[in-house]
Amino acid sequence: MKTWCVLFIACLLGCTTSYEGVPKQYTRLLNTAFQKAGEHAGELKKALENCPAGQKEGMAFLIAYMPERDLKTLTADFLLENVKYAYLAKENFVWAKELPDSIFFNEVLPYVSMNETRDNWRADFYNRFSHYVRDCRTLEEAVDSVNRNIRDEVMVDYNTKREKPDQSPYESMRQNMASCSGLSILLVDAFRAVGIPARVAGTPNWHDNRGNHNWCEVWIDGKWYFTEYYPNRLNEAWFFADAGKADKNDRQHAIFATSFAPAEDYFPLVWDSTIYYVHAKNVTERYVQLYRAYESALLDDGKHVSVKVSMFKTPACTLNSDDRVAANVDVFCGADQMGGGRTAGAHQDMNEMLEFLLEKNKTYTFKYSDLAGNDKAVDVKVGEKPVTVKLYMKE
Repeated sequence: MKTWCVLFIACLLGCTTSYEGVPKQYTRLLNTAFQKAGEHAGELKKALENCPAGQKEGMAFLIAYMPERDLKTLTADFLLENVKYAYLAKENFVWAKELPDSIFFNEVLPYVSMNETRDNWRADFYNRFSHYVRDCRTLEEAVDSVNRNIRDEVMVDYNTKREKPDQSPYESMRQNMASCSGLSILLVDAFRAVGIPARVAGTPNWHDNRGNHNWCEVWIDGKWYFTEYYPNRLNEAWFFADAGKADKNDRQHAIFATSFAPAEDYFPLVWDSTIYYVHAKNVTERYVQLYRAYESALLDDGKHVSVKVSMFKTPACTLNSDDRVAANVDVFCGADQMGGGRTAGAHQDMNEMLEFLLEKNKTYTFKYSDLAGNDKAVDVKVGEKPVTVKLYMKE
């Protein structure tokens, strides 16, 4: 009986263990994390114990919410360096000093965005990108500077020949190529390295089933804005119109944003549907509302016009709905992509067309692939009035 009491008391003490310098709300979470880590728990405890007092809550946050795969593999040195340089950015950049703890912990401190390889990029990226933002005084200035310089700094470009979609920063830099997901991870890490809150956002499939796309979001003064590896102004990108048609109630056509801490959902990774540990928030409604306001402004400014696009088998086949072809079409003005979409197919209403709102009195290039897989480009001059563009799979 005495032995049982001692064990029971010891268990109670173990279950209520507190950690010096760590807020009590992390106690249960840390105990659970150490239990999941098993034999590797010593590394995590070493990281927590050796962390400076002012950084302990940040370390506790990471350990409390990291995926089980990381609990069993990440070293104390890896975590200590990550936390050290995240706090260094917080100390050295005025915008980072002013961040709420909740934003700093969840969108600056994490070492990872999705399921990519866990590269130890933090110190390297801090040194790479700090000089680009040293004269910036606001978050928006810092975002713009990193965005304009990242491509030339890391020498990575979009390329479908990359080894895999979910590449880590160094995997992409080794190949000098990445998918949209790899580019987004690179940009998020560069932002976080200099204290800019950032996360990956994306959809598993556009509304017209053209496929998935991922991009980056940054937090500025309480609001989230979207941007991409190849810079545009904030909340302007080629996919904006598509994002405005997303469906929050359909997981395949919704938009999600990653979160390190548990959230109401998980991020749908199209390359591995068995992974559920990448937490996410459904942010579809924000994009829908943003685009509605944007579209209304374009229609009212008198400078834009509707351009509708249909695809047919040949120039001789333009009256019969059965001769229409569903195909992906991207529209460019010079080197800048203005949008993209999928034309209506044979079984859709004849009045249904792919539509863009484009600036008047400019020439646009519509790009697509024909039935043989050859790249096609058609230039169209847009004037003052709405235009209907007919494209053909075979001339």
